Amino acid sequence: ILRRWVLIGCLPVVSVCMASESAEVNLDYVAQRALERAKHPFRSPRADLPRVLQQDHLDYDKYRDIRFRRERALWSADKLPFRIEFFHPGYLYQEPVHLYEFTLTHVQPIRYVQDFFDYGKLKIQNQIPSNTGYAGFRILYPINKTNQLDELGAFLGASYFRLLGRDQRYGQSARGLALDSGESDRPEEFPIFTDWWLGKPHSDDNELRLFAILDSVRGTGAYEFLIHPGETTACDIEAILFLRETNLVRAVDPQRLPIATLGLAPLTSMFWFGKNSERKPDDYRSEVHDSDGLLAHMGNGEVLWRPLNNPPVLRHQIFAAPGIRGFGLLQRERAFAAYQDSFNPYHLVPGVWVEPHGNWGEGNLHLVELNSGFEGLDNIVAFWDPKKKPAPLKPYRFGYTLYWGKDSDVKLSENRAVSTRMGLDLSCRDCRQIVIDFDGPKLDAIPESATPMAIANCSPNAAILDSQATRNTYLGTWRVILKLQPAAGNVDPVDLRCTLQQGTNVVSETWTYQWSPP
Repeated sequence: ILRRWVLIGCLPVVSVCMASESAEVNLDYVAQRALERAKHPFRSPRADLPRVLQQDHLDYDKYRDIRFRRERALWSADKLPFRIEFFHPGYLYQEPVHLYEFTLTHVQPIRYVQDFFDYGKLKIQNQIPSNTGYAGFRILYPINKTNQLDELGAFLGASYFRLLGRDQRYGQSARGLALDSGESDRPEEFPIFTDWWLGKPHSDDNELRLFAILDSVRGTGAYEFLIHPGETTACDIEAILFLRETNLVRAVDPQRLPIATLGLAPLTSMFWFGKNSERKPDDYRSEVHDSDGLLAHMGNGEVLWRPLNNPPVLRHQIFAAPGIRGFGLLQRERAFAAYQDSFNPYHLVPGVWVEPHGNWGEGNLHLVELNSGFEGLDNIVAFWDPKKKPAPLKPYRFGYTLYWGKDSDVKLSENRAVSTRMGLDLSCRDCRQIVIDFDGPKLDAIPESATPMAIANCSPNAAILDSQATRNTYLGTWRVILKLQPAAGNVDPVDLRCTLQQGTNVVSETWTYQWSPP
C-alpha cells in the first residue's frame, strides 16, 4: 500500500477529484489537524445539510430511491482491485463528510457530483448545493471470487463501520469511539468521522489504507486504518485522541458532564433472543442475534465467556481487565437450523475480535445490554475503558487489530461453553435450572470414568443448591446442570460463574452470566 504515484483523473467523463497538492499523508499529518480542531469548540457538520435532505423531508422510502451509479466508482477507470462507492447524505445520515484521495506524494479533495447518483422519481437535485459532500462510502473488492467485486465494508453514520471476510454477511458494527455508553446519569455522546483520506492502491495491492478525523463535543481523534481482506478480514487501527478543554465543551453544551467512560474499540451488535432466553417472542425462528456472547482474554490468562441477553431493563456489567489481551462479540452458533432464517442469514455474520497493540494498562471491560423488542435495534455494546483518562489536548495513543471472521472463535478458546439454556426447575418452584454444554479437545480427552467437577458460584443474592457435570453422549459434550435459587424478594440481577476442573487443572474457559429476575 506504500507504493503510490501522482494522482490522475479518478473517474471517466466527470472527474470526482479536484486539483492536487503536494503532501505526505500519514497519521501525524491527520493528528496535527485533529489537534488544531480540538483547540476550538465542536461544530457539527449537520448544520451544512440542505433542508431537502433532512429527515423530516427525506424519509426512508425516498432515501432508498437515491442510488449510486456503480460505473462511477472511484478507481473504476484504473481497474484497481479496490473501488469506492459513495453514500448520498440525507434521512438518518445528516452529517456530510469531507473526502480526499492521496498517494505517496500528493493529496486532493473528492468533490460531490450529483451525476454519480440516480435519484429515481425524486425531483430534488436543484435544491442540493454542489458542495454538499457525501454521507460516507463503501469499499468493493473481489473478496469472494477473483472476477467479481463484492462489498468489503462500509463507513457510514457517526463513527460506525462494518467489514466482511469471505462468504460473510453484514451483522455487527465497530465504532471509532464510544463516550459514556450505558451510563445512567448522562446521555451517550456519539463521535463522528468528519474527514477521510482514501489511499489510492496499486494494481497489485491486497490492502487498503485510510485515515480519518474523529470529532465530538468533548474531543477529537486521528485514525489510521489498514484493511487486509481475506477469509478473516483484518483491520489494523492506530489512533491518537485529543480531549477538549472544559470551557470549549461548555461553549457548545453548558450541561455536558466530564467523560465517565472512554470506550476504546467499541463493538455494537444485536441480540433479540437465543437458547438462553427465558422470555421469547411469538416467532417461527428459535434464535435471532448477530452475536451470542462476549469473549475476553484477560491479562491474568483467564478466558471468559459471557452469553448475551436481552434484559428487561438496561444492564451495564463491568469486568476488571488490566492488560487485557483481547475481547470480542462472537457468534458461536453457526448452524442454519438454529435460526431458520433464509432472508437474514445469521449463521453467516462475522464475529469481531479486538486484539490490542501492546499493553493498554489499567482499565475495565464493559458490556452494555439494552432491552429490545425487535431485531432492527442494535442493543449490545462492548468496549474497553482506561482507568486514567487523558488530560485535555494531551495525545492519547492506542492501537488494535479487528478480526472479522466466522471460524476464529474455536482458535480463540478451544475448550468452551457452546450453549446455555435455562428454565424452571420442576423439583423447586423458586429455582431456575441452568444447563451449560462445554466442548473442546481437552474435554473430549476426558474419559467418563474421570468426570470433571463443575466449580460454580454466584453473587450473594442467590444460592447454587446443586451442580453436576455429566457426559452428554448425544452431542459429545460435557453438560453442567446448575440449580439456582434466588433470594426471596430479590429483584436484582444474579451474577454466576462456572468452570470445569479436573483435579487441580482448569480444563475449560470461565462461563459467566447475569441472570435477570422476571
